[in-house]
Amino acid sequence: MKPRVLVTRHVYPATIPILQEHCVVDYQDSHEVLDEARLQKRLQHAHGVVCQLTDPLHAATLAAAPQLRVISQIAVGVDNIDVAAATARRIVVTNTPGVLTEATADLTFALLLAVARRLPEAERFLRAGLWRRWEVDLLCGADVHGRTLGIVGFGRIGQAVARRARGFGMRVLYCNRSAPPADVETGLGALRVPLDLLLRESDFVSLHVPSTADTHHLIGVEQLCAMKRSAFLINTARGAVVDERALIAALEEGLIAGAGLDVFAAEPQVPAELLALPNVVLLPHVGSAVTSVRSLMCALAARDCVAVLTGERPHHAVNPEVL
Repeated sequence: MKPRVLVTRHVYPATIPILQEHCVVDYQDSHEVLDEARLQKRLQHAHGVVCQLTDPLHAATLAAAPQLRVISQIAVGVDNIDVAAATARRIVVTNTPGVLTEATADLTFALLLAVARRLPEAERFLRAGLWRRWEVDLLCGADVHGRTLGIVGFGRIGQAVARRARGFGMRVLYCNRSAPPADVETGLGALRVPLDLLLRESDFVSLHVPSTADTHHLIGVEQLCAMKRSAFLINTARGAVVDERALIAALEEGLIAGAGLDVFAAEPQVPAELLALPNVVLLPHVGSAVTSVRSLMCALAARDCVAVLTGERPHHAVNPEVL
């Protein structure tokens, strides 16, 4: 008998045939998010689930799925999944790193440029019919070329952002728990420093760490106060990495110059105070939103789901100790 797989929300078309070759697929082809009660019901007889960041796969939900063997997430982050509970139940959790590295790094730099050069503000100004003439100080922003970029988290995406920074002649500082191979650091012209020094010296601080207990509110009041008043914070990681209330206060009080945010603490809710600030560029979590990338993410998640259910090793196991 073929194993049964739940696909919780709409995915790119190539995903389903990959699963159907080996599995019976319960596909909710909808953008609606299943709440925890409905998710538990649909998982009762499932052996695998292909899920997204919006799916609450908490311990109680996993306990209601006695046959579940694999959770295959269409994302890099897995903060919506209780990985410890999954591991305790010998459920493999997989994710989709690598394929979205360049797209997310592109979006990071787009945010950095947009907030530094006040691009959304300038477009709104023009569309509102307010542009009357060229002025010497009209919508002047901040330099990017030759400035210092501080990268917090120097994995695949952090390093890809550093590569882009070289094209802008930027000095690159980074903070990471461990150092990459020496040739990586040398090739990127990046210098590893403690977080406090990075915050003090950077003109732009870009976050690229996962959401964990250790990184929760990694950037809070103390860290924001340590930044230059002319500095910008860029977050394409996870909303919980930043203390949102502290960031709002810092922006309102002019402790930092601005922020570019693709992620928020309680998505899709965005604090009204952030929406009201002109020096913040806000995006709806579109870091990897490139058609080719999202399609690859879906296919990779499906293949890893099938791999576990057919006794093979998945490419990207978050908890490989259960294999």
